Amino acid sequence: MHPRSTIVQQPTPLEHAGRLSDHLGIELWIKRDDLAGPCFGGNKARQLEYYFGAAVSAGADTVLITGAVQSNFVRLTAAVAAALGMQAIVQLEDRVPGKPEAYRTAGNVLLCEMLGAEIMTFPEGEDEEGADAALHERAKVLRSEGRTPYIIHLSEGHPPLGALGYVDCAREILDQDDGFDVFVVASGSGSTHSGLLAGLRGNGSKARVIGSCVRRPARDQTSRIRRIVARLADLWDGASGIVPDDIVLWDGALAPGYGQVGKPTADAMLLAAHYSGLILDPVYTAKSFAAVSALAATGDIRKGARVCYIHTGGLGAIGAYSDTIREALSHS
Repeated sequence: MHPRSTIVQQPTPLEHAGRLSDHLGIELWIKRDDLAGPCFGGNKARQLEYYFGAAVSAGADTVLITGAVQSNFVRLTAAVAAALGMQAIVQLEDRVPGKPEAYRTAGNVLLCEMLGAEIMTFPEGEDEEGADAALHERAKVLRSEGRTPYIIHLSEGHPPLGALGYVDCAREILDQDDGFDVFVVASGSGSTHSGLLAGLRGNGSKARVIGSCVRRPARDQTSRIRRIVARLADLWDGASGIVPDDIVLWDGALAPGYGQVGKPTADAMLLAAHYSGLILDPVYTAKSFAAVSALAATGDIRKGARVCYIHTGGLGAIGAYSDTIREALSHS
């Protein structure tokens, strides 16, 4: 058993999206993990149950983490740390070029400041090992001051504890409804995608799991998911039954890149809002929901299929993307 700190009030709702179902020709259900955890919630809350479980077990008084400037992971880390009486140190890396100053001060950045987090910066958005090394240097200083830090690593090569949160989520969904044909989920760091897939297969579900790429092309992300699944099998036996054909990626909404909005992303954001009142963020959930509409249109998700879309949240960042959203509205 792995130590776990309860953060999410389970289960999160599983809601039928009637008008979207009629429009897309499928039976669509939304797993509302945007409601998971505190401070605008999101999928990272489930992952943090295991990271904070390990941190509390280690007697940590400080938690360090790296994420993009508008990272939902760091925002939730800061919120949970505050609730547990820990200090959060969040390191923000620059992944999205050409953004206005408001991008660096509004949204999740503002929330982290309100939550009392210490904010560090890291200049490179594609150097996971370097970002982790910077946190280890900060942790070294903290130890010299008598503190007990715990690092949530960004780079591969570390036990994917966060994926266990979506092993739990898969069991939770199957308890709510075990009749889905297809699941669609954002695939970025890979822990949510890998954990969901492992949890479904390990609990007997043969449903297709489609990861919609938000950071890397499908070829690169496929390799990453395979590596995470291999490490996850060391933590949970159910992951050992995953075969290569189980790992399905779609990158039709990835362009022009992480944190940037192309037409499929903008269209998906407005489609969900207009047909269900469902708000999606432009970084993760609009890109993942774009897979639902696109694959239903092409027949890759067959007509009438029962589809579960995992709404992973991200709404804390909305205020930092007001210019992007207004541009999408102007072209709708």
